[in-house]
Amino acid sequence: MSDVRTVRAPSMLRLAAASLAGTAIEFYDFFVYGTAAALVLGPLFFPTFSPVAGTLAAFGTFGVGFVARPLGSMLFGHIGDRRGRRPVLVMSLWLTGASTVAVGFVPAYDRIGVAAPLLLLLLRFLQGLGLGGEWGGAVLLTAEHAPAGRRALWSSFPQIGPAVGFLLANGVMLALSATLTDAQFAQWGWRVPFWAAGALALGGLWLRSSLAESPRFLEIDDHARVPLVDVARHHWRLVLLTAGALAVGYAVFYAVTTWSLAYGTERLGVSRTVMLTCIMAAVVVKGSLTPVMALLGDRYGRKPLCLAGCTASALWMFPMVALLATGQPLLMFLGFTGALVAFITMFAVIAAYLPELYEPRVRCTGAAVGYNLGGVLGGALTPIVATALAEHGGRVPWGVGAYLTAIALLSLGCFALLPETRPVPVAATEPVTG
Repeated sequence: MSDVRTVRAPSMLRLAAASLAGTAIEFYDFFVYGTAAALVLGPLFFPTFSPVAGTLAAFGTFGVGFVARPLGSMLFGHIGDRRGRRPVLVMSLWLTGASTVAVGFVPAYDRIGVAAPLLLLLLRFLQGLGLGGEWGGAVLLTAEHAPAGRRALWSSFPQIGPAVGFLLANGVMLALSATLTDAQFAQWGWRVPFWAAGALALGGLWLRSSLAESPRFLEIDDHARVPLVDVARHHWRLVLLTAGALAVGYAVFYAVTTWSLAYGTERLGVSRTVMLTCIMAAVVVKGSLTPVMALLGDRYGRKPLCLAGCTASALWMFPMVALLATGQPLLMFLGFTGALVAFITMFAVIAAYLPELYEPRVRCTGAAVGYNLGGVLGGALTPIVATALAEHGGRVPWGVGAYLTAIALLSLGCFALLPETRPVPVAATEPVTG
C-alpha cells in the first residue's frame, strides 16, 4: 500500500499549487456574483423594487448558491467516495465555470422581464452546485497526500484559494468601476468578470489534468455503496456540529466582503472604489496569514485555533460595525482586518481538521456536507439578515453586530463539543458517531 507520509515536498508543492489555483478560480466565479449582487444586480434584475428591496432580492439569488452547495457536496461527495477525489475536481470546475460565463450573457429585466431573474437564479444554483463539490475534492486530495506532521500547512493551500479568488474578482470589478462611467458599468462593464471566468476555468482544467489520485482513496477496500446514507446513519451528530461550528466563519467573511460593500456604498455614500480597496486590503492580510495559522495548528492542535478564532470573532463584531459606520477608509480597513484575522485563525486549519474527523470511506461526503451546511447557516442568510437589520437601525448597525456575535457564540459551543485530532494520522482517525 502507499504511505501518505512518504510524499516528498516538491511533489506536495506541485499538488498544493494546483489545488490552490483551481480553488481560486472556482471561488472567483462564486465571489464575482456576490460583488455584482452588492453593486448592480438589484436595479438591473429587480427594477420594480425599492433600492433596499432590490438589494435584498439580489442577495436572495446570492443565497441560493449556498443552498445549492450542500446538494453539490452530496452529489460530488458520492463521486469522490466511490470514484476518487480527482474526478470531482475536474467535473466541479467545468460546472462552475460554464454557469458563471452564462451569467454574463443573461439579459436584464428590461429586455426579457421576469425570465431575467429566473435565469439568474438557475445559474446561481448551478454555481453553488459546482462549488459544493470543489472544496471537498481539492482539500482531500491535498490532505490525503500530506505527511501527518504538516497536514494543516499543506491543506491550507486550497484555503488560500478563496482569498486569491476574491482578490481576482474584486480586482477586476475595481478596475472596471474606476475606469467606466456608472452607465457603462451598469450596461456592460459588470458582465466582463463573468466572461473572463471561461479563460480561467480552462487554465484550471489544464493544471488539474496532471494530478495523481489520493493514495488514501486507493487504499480503501470497502467503498461505501451510498456514502450519504452512511453519513446520515453514523455521522449525523458530527455533521451537525461541524456545520454549526463553521457557520461563524461564513457569517464573518460574507458580512465583510458582501454586506459591508452594499452598506458602505448605499447607506454611507462611500464610493465603490474606496469600499473595494478597503475590503481587498483586509483580504490580502487574511491570505498572507493563512499558512502561519496553519503551522500553529500543526504545532498546537486544530481545536485550540478554532476556539481562539471563535472567541476573537465574538469579541470583535461590535467594534467592527462601529468602525464600518465611520465611513473612514483606515478605520473600516482596521475593522475588516480584525474580523478576517479571527476568521482565518479558524479556517486555516479546517482543511486538515474536517478530513481527520471522518473515516476515509465516507470522508469526501461527510466533510463536504458539514462544510457546506455551515455555509447555508452562516453565508446564505448573513447578507440578507444584516441588510434588513441595518435598514431599521441608526447610523451604527448594532443589530448586525449582535447577530454576528450570536453566531460566533453558537459556533464556539459547537467547536467545544468536537474532539481534537492532531497528531493522529488520517488513516488511523476514529470517526465520531452519533
